[in-house]
Amino acid sequence: MQRKYRLILSLSALLLMAASPGAHARGYASTGKCGIYPRLAITSPAGTCVGLIADEAHGLRFPRRVLEIAPGRIWVLDMGNWMPQVGQLIELRLPPDAATPANANTTAKAVEARVLLSKLNYPSGMARGPDGKIYIGEADKIWRAAVPALGQTPQPEMLASGLPADGAHLLKELAFAPDGSLYVNMGSATDACRGEDQKQPVPCPERSTAMPRAAVWRLVLQAGKQPVKEFKPFASGLRNSMALAVMPDGPAAGTVWQGENNIDYRDPKQPPEELNLLRAGADYGWPYCIGARQNAQGYEKRFDCSRTEAPHMLWPAHVAPLQMLATPAGSAFGGQLLVAWHGQRADGQRIVGFARDGKGRPSGKPIQWLSNWDARHGLRPGGRPTGMDIDHAGRLLVVEDFNRSLLMLMSEAGTAPRPR
Repeated sequence: MQRKYRLILSLSALLLMAASPGAHARGYASTGKCGIYPRLAITSPAGTCVGLIADEAHGLRFPRRVLEIAPGRIWVLDMGNWMPQVGQLIELRLPPDAATPANANTTAKAVEARVLLSKLNYPSGMARGPDGKIYIGEADKIWRAAVPALGQTPQPEMLASGLPADGAHLLKELAFAPDGSLYVNMGSATDACRGEDQKQPVPCPERSTAMPRAAVWRLVLQAGKQPVKEFKPFASGLRNSMALAVMPDGPAAGTVWQGENNIDYRDPKQPPEELNLLRAGADYGWPYCIGARQNAQGYEKRFDCSRTEAPHMLWPAHVAPLQMLATPAGSAFGGQLLVAWHGQRADGQRIVGFARDGKGRPSGKPIQWLSNWDARHGLRPGGRPTGMDIDHAGRLLVVEDFNRSLLMLMSEAGTAPRPR
């Protein structure tokens, strides 16, 4: 779903830049206190609340990923907008939980911000590796850096460059497996493999280039001067895998999961988004198939979808999963698979969780963590969650791109929420 928003967001960004320097994009109003932070009118489970941690006052323009690198030290990967070479890596320093409460409407004086790196090219993937280093995915490259001392700048070490950085789905997502393998999104260049002549060829040429698109790749690391041992496609037929996660524990430990941003139909109820269990060498159908092995528009009677892998679960159309977070069984989120649904239709604008069944796989109905997040003038904008992380205290950090915000889900007392 990402492509459909890009033109709108680019135009919006231009309008915002043309406005006065004090223009605000997020539109949140404080409704009290959540821990030491301004409380927002977003529905969360009983006994919890959502606090505003940082916003445009801290330089947030289009944040896509968030990661706590040490207690009280938060890295935010900010694309800036849908233009190349304007992204930033920002470090936020949070006050101790017992600090003086933030101002009622902003956390500008309570949270410190520093730009660590700039001129990044559509930065969108960020993950901590088993070596303790932080791995970053830009549109055309993947690099890593050790966590520097406070106030110091990270020193990037290049792992892969020259990656496809054009077309509709150029962003990279990263997810580590327990064995140290790194899974990487290599999104499709088009929505449904339709060329300028409006034809939809079979086979789709994007899938057979030197670096096949619409795939999830696997990068295998090794010690020594040549850190990359292997980097090749793992699973194919996946339009845009901005939601990738690997189960950390339980019976399904090490399994790779993908939330599919499906083909753009104008029908608000079609096609469904998908949760896929990825298997090495398997084909998941893009651009020929949607949903439960059904032919996509333009491919009717032209491709046998029974040859492809069926989705593990179907989700409502256009919810646009933009990140997944597989939580450990012992965390405050009880091993749930958390998903940021970014879409602006009725079922989007929320953070949901899926409990694991006896086989360790996501199952059942979505558990609502952040919901009722539709736009209310003077109170809140519509939710636009793009990235998540769990901090050292078990609280959920959430970034929003269009709303330029970092939020935190916590208990009323400012501690981790109770498992649901």
